[in-house]
Amino acid sequence: MVVFWTAVFVSSRGGVSAIAKLASNGLVIGTLIPGALLVILGVVFLAQGNSSAAPMNASHLLPAWTGIASLVLIVNNFLAYSGMEMNAVHVSSLRRPSSEFPKAMFLAIGLVLLIFILPALAISWVVPAQQLSLTAGVMQAFSSFFSHFGVERLVPLVALALVCASLGGMLTWLAGPSKGLVLIAQREGYMPPFLQQVNEHGVPVHLLVIQGVVTTVIGLMYALIPSVSSAYWILSVMTTQVYLIMYVLMFIAARRLRRNQPQVPRGFRAPWLTLLCVVGGAASVAAFLIGFVPPSQFGKGNAGAYTLLILAGTGLIGVLPAWLFLTLRKPNWKIPGPIKAPAADPSHRPPAPDPPDSPADPSNPASTI
Repeated sequence: MVVFWTAVFVSSRGGVSAIAKLASNGLVIGTLIPGALLVILGVVFLAQGNSSAAPMNASHLLPAWTGIASLVLIVNNFLAYSGMEMNAVHVSSLRRPSSEFPKAMFLAIGLVLLIFILPALAISWVVPAQQLSLTAGVMQAFSSFFSHFGVERLVPLVALALVCASLGGMLTWLAGPSKGLVLIAQREGYMPPFLQQVNEHGVPVHLLVIQGVVTTVIGLMYALIPSVSSAYWILSVMTTQVYLIMYVLMFIAARRLRRNQPQVPRGFRAPWLTLLCVVGGAASVAAFLIGFVPPSQFGKGNAGAYTLLILAGTGLIGVLPAWLFLTLRKPNWKIPGPIKAPAADPSHRPPAPDPPDSPADPSNPASTI
């Protein structure tokens, strides 16, 4: 909670550029470097002739099928990509969004795949599956590797690096969604003016504080649920379920905008939009339904109680706030004009915007979709 509220304070005092630098540094220090180190340690561990804790032969290439419950952990993989769409908030800050934004997205996809596949494989080499914790698996692996190589003193340094990664991630989550929420609230009157106020950096401080209070209350589940791994999993599933609802609505909205407002100039124009929306929407619906099935790792728990808990949490976190926004909005809460932007840097010369793609340009295949 202390680290989280520190992130709230940093987000409220710094601008978007400062937050981006801190988040990028947290990614490098707490994710890329530890991930690469974990893979290197795993490769050296196997090269020394040590046996892997997980079978590494062809017959174990695919996971064992034990019913639909064996697929539930895939829901957590959707959480790995959640937030990717949030980067669209910053498209207007790019020099050439039409080329730079796709590059950034594909780079992020590649990094997510590398970070979630290779280090997870290294963890399976040294930590037996029955001993693996959902919350502390990374630290279990580092502790085992460092003990094997006789450098146990480095464990606290890795833990500190992982905290830096969490802090950088929280900075991104705090800044991006709040900015988008305030933007639509100003146009539609979804929130009182008090929550729409921004500081000199364009950050909605009051909204950040409210968000922090709600997050603190949700975080108390770690104290109320006996098993930390169970609490972590339940919160992760609830978060993913809410995100999947939003993704389905986002795909529908994207297709609807392309059909009803094709002439509007946009910072970035997605090709093959209909196909993207169908595939993304179908995957989101499938993952949403699977999320209500308790994983096989939960043992013989009450499946009905688990389903009701996930359903109640999803409704409380994801559906109720949206319904309240729509029901309680008032016309006099609308604030004309854009969000107050940070003061211009006199040493920076703003780039010229990209010319919008012409919807009828035959030389552009994407423009005909």
